[in-house]
Amino acid sequence: MDIKSPTSTLLLSPTHIRRQIWWDPAMLRLLSFALLGTGALCDVTTGIPDSAPPGFEEFVSPIVLPAPPVKGTADWASSVQRARAFVRGLSLAEKINVTTGVDIFGRCVGNTGTIPRIGWKGLCLEDSPLGVRFADFVSAGPAGINAAATWDVDLIKARGVAMGQEHRGKGVNVALGPMTNMGRQAAAGRNWEGFGGDPFLSGVATAATIEGVQSVGVIATVKHYIGNEQEHFRGGSEAAQIYSSNIDDRTLHEVYLWPFAEAVKADVGAVMCSYNKINQTQACQNSKLINGVLKEELGFQGLVMSDWAAMINGVQPALAGLDLNMPGFVGYGIGPQDEGDPSTATNSWWGAALIEMVNNGSVPESRVDDMVTRTIATWYKLGQDTGYPDVSFSQLTQDTFLNGELVNEHINVQGDHFKLIREIGAASTILLKNTKNALPLKVNNIKRIGIFGSDAGPHPEGPNACSTGQGDHGCDEGTLAMGWGSGTANFPYLIDPLAAITEHIQSIDPTVVIEGVLDDFNAASQTAVASLADTCIVFVNADSGEGYITVPNTPDGNAGDRNNLTLWHSGDDLITNVAASCANTIVVQHVVGPVLVEAWIDHPNVTAVLHAGLPGQESGNAIVDVLFSDSPQATNPSGRLPYTIAKQRTDYAADILYTSSMTTPQITYTEGVNIDYRWFDLNGITPRFEFGFGLSYSTFAYSGLQTVHVGSARRAEAATSSAPVVVSSATASTKSTSASASLSAVPPRYTSPLLTVSFKIQNTGHTAGNEVSQLYLGFPASHGEPPKVLRGFARTMLSPGQSKTVTLTLRQKDVSVWDVVAQKWTIAKGTFTVMVGSSSRNIHLQGTFQL
Repeated sequence: MDIKSPTSTLLLSPTHIRRQIWWDPAMLRLLSFALLGTGALCDVTTGIPDSAPPGFEEFVSPIVLPAPPVKGTADWASSVQRARAFVRGLSLAEKINVTTGVDIFGRCVGNTGTIPRIGWKGLCLEDSPLGVRFADFVSAGPAGINAAATWDVDLIKARGVAMGQEHRGKGVNVALGPMTNMGRQAAAGRNWEGFGGDPFLSGVATAATIEGVQSVGVIATVKHYIGNEQEHFRGGSEAAQIYSSNIDDRTLHEVYLWPFAEAVKADVGAVMCSYNKINQTQACQNSKLINGVLKEELGFQGLVMSDWAAMINGVQPALAGLDLNMPGFVGYGIGPQDEGDPSTATNSWWGAALIEMVNNGSVPESRVDDMVTRTIATWYKLGQDTGYPDVSFSQLTQDTFLNGELVNEHINVQGDHFKLIREIGAASTILLKNTKNALPLKVNNIKRIGIFGSDAGPHPEGPNACSTGQGDHGCDEGTLAMGWGSGTANFPYLIDPLAAITEHIQSIDPTVVIEGVLDDFNAASQTAVASLADTCIVFVNADSGEGYITVPNTPDGNAGDRNNLTLWHSGDDLITNVAASCANTIVVQHVVGPVLVEAWIDHPNVTAVLHAGLPGQESGNAIVDVLFSDSPQATNPSGRLPYTIAKQRTDYAADILYTSSMTTPQITYTEGVNIDYRWFDLNGITPRFEFGFGLSYSTFAYSGLQTVHVGSARRAEAATSSAPVVVSSATASTKSTSASASLSAVPPRYTSPLLTVSFKIQNTGHTAGNEVSQLYLGFPASHGEPPKVLRGFARTMLSPGQSKTVTLTLRQKDVSVWDVVAQKWTIAKGTFTVMVGSSSRNIHLQGTFQL
């Protein structure tokens, strides 16, 4: 522990009783404990908390003090300068009003205090990462996992623009997204909010989303920082148990920090710290991660906010670099609610308590100044000081008035975003199987079609209702188009597949017989309809969400994280029962993540499988575009898996910790950097469908691999392949995405281009479509990297017979490893393998280069 002076002041507050401890260096030599960021006592020589079990000596976050003030460099300079002038004119109480939320009774899910004296109205913070939560006349877009499944940066950014426009239109200052957790466990409840199981893909999608949201002046918030990879024991509201994600330094940098670094490079305005602990210290008071990594190493200049009621202490988060306490109170259901002026709030870790901390010397006022400076600088940088709309809705009601006050102006902000939602819904649909030319369908070839499963139809009480009595879509009834929890939005409407398919078929041939059996468990009715149909489409789903809601499905319910990786509503039985009577059974899955398909995937009558994810309000129309070649917006499927689908649950590197008697359940990332496909490759495990997999209605050939140095390092000795390799795989725009699309905050030389990799793709089939080509690197063996890592991709539209050359750029960071001793990125020396293919296991071109 670094004690700065004999009068260093620390405030220990594991409970609401606060006491001040003055440390003297002589006393430190006599005492065998010191204050750690967890509020726990620890051995002064090792820094290990007394509560930590044996064997976790490696996983303890060091203390990094003091919190670095914002530097105001590059394009932040003017905004920071203006913010500092702003702060100099404030009283301490006014500063506190910028740092602390006003509880949960404001117009938005999060609201800072205001400064009436100068007319500053405060900030409105609002979920979610797919739309404006709790508001009316807004869009319900595709989930983040669907955006990632498009492998299309233009579409991902366009989605960000649309969400930014809708948040701005409602008067939201800070949009609480994107979410960029890494999907370490396949069953984790909130995986669908993020971008999948690879840090490079997640980093590109994160940066593109931020660029889109902030392009219209809305502050984006990347979350959850960091290691928030499951819902069980996640913490919040002074939970009795909070797990510790135990992550070594190399794994942190090469996997979990990677997308956050991309976010910082994209100039994200806000970062949200998570509920859980990392290496024994709670995220929002982890000074190593906030002060040391985020603000010093990455150079983040925006504001760091807490997740809602994530704080477990007062002074430690302040010293550790937290800038904004949301929503302001200690915890849900804890103590009285303090609505109004945060500076007088008593049920808060900050508020009036932060004034006390400053007055008694526990927190320097300069730290509070920096909190406010970072917040106001971000506000200035996004141009919100001029002409920004006022909040026009209330998260508490969709009524016009609340307690006689006008709170909802019912402003419609949807624009034509339904077009983009439909396009992304189709572009993110992944064709997993297609035999006997089952797809695409054509209405004139169908006489009788059967549609099966509750997922094909509407919720009987409406798209925003839950008969279980839980909000935030905390149920699974009718077609599934988003998961549950704070990452949701209200549907303005939801096009269900049965309605969309019926409308499409009838528009071409009203004489086709269309029968829907929406009861998942009525086997007799399923058989009766299936036995007469020439085409059968079975809709199945699997749901998950945030841990504050438990959704029934099994006797134990699903508390955020899924209990299993199988389909809900006895989906396996539904599929096999229909397939037993119908020789052309097509399966469509609306799922939050990987599901096990071994029970039916090889059934000879299951001719095609579409993995549609969570497509949002245009769900039915989007699936029609992929199913039918005669749809006006017919789409050749081009989605690719952003995660691996295993043959069995135990094939994955990690699983949910469902039970623990420990106050701090320990979740150690023993797999290190080898998550998802990297684990399967390292251990020789055959997946059912690998990361990056997806089929097309066309075929494509690859040729002409060339790798050329463009940087200052020694020129690559690149192998070249000119023989075309014909493949049948997923595809779709002409935008190529490489490491240069989004760069980590590392020294400039590591963000500069080093090599280009180029190759030719030709559409050798008879259908226009997109091919998603993927660039993987194999590092020199001595560096201990996974067998292959994604380092670039391109989504290229090709007409039949057409060829295009794709060029991807590698920067120095992409050929580097994190040196834990030197604490920097170091270029790996030796022979690299370049692998280009249509999935992580379908490699068509291979070469090498030397560094």
